[in-house]
Amino acid sequence: MTAAIAGKSIAILAANGFDENQMTEIQRALTTAKATFKTIAPEHGVVNGWQNDHWGHYFPVDAQIGEALGSDFDFLVIPGGERAIAKLKTNLHTRRIVNHFLEAQKPIAAIGAGVALLALSPKAAGLTVAASADLYDEMKAAGADISEDNMEICDVVLTSDGEDTPAWAMQAIVLFGEVDEELQAA
Repeated sequence: MTAAIAGKSIAILAANGFDENQMTEIQRALTTAKATFKTIAPEHGVVNGWQNDHWGHYFPVDAQIGEALGSDFDFLVIPGGERAIAKLKTNLHTRRIVNHFLEAQKPIAAIGAGVALLALSPKAAGLTVAASADLYDEMKAAGADISEDNMEICDVVLTSDGEDTPAWAMQAIVLFGEVDEELQAA
């Protein structure tokens, strides 16, 4: 299954304050699957992670969010981190990218606070998502249904409340591989 996404282009949407544990877990899984990923961010050069209760490591930014096009990528990953998500919510390019993926029915894997970015698109209505309790009202206001589970796949959207990052990263690789195999078979 992991061989199916080898060479595919994956956008990781981040901003200063992203959850560093979630970012490193998904990057490790994507690297193992031989997928190509780029970090898309509003910051220039590097973006700074948040590690538990303090600033973490810097990660290189591959493309500015204002210059990135959803059509250049096969899959979208949205790690959490309240600071990062608050910043991304105010960026119109975030809305454009998330909306592109939902409209084109291209796979998205979002975790923790990152799930909230789905609410930026009118296409969030009707999705069933796994989200932390602090996102329930926001997601319901966007028309999404809340799953009782810690992780949920609805169509091609994988969401997680953030409780089990390694399981989410593994499931993202499986989802991306399954979608890619279906596209190749069509």
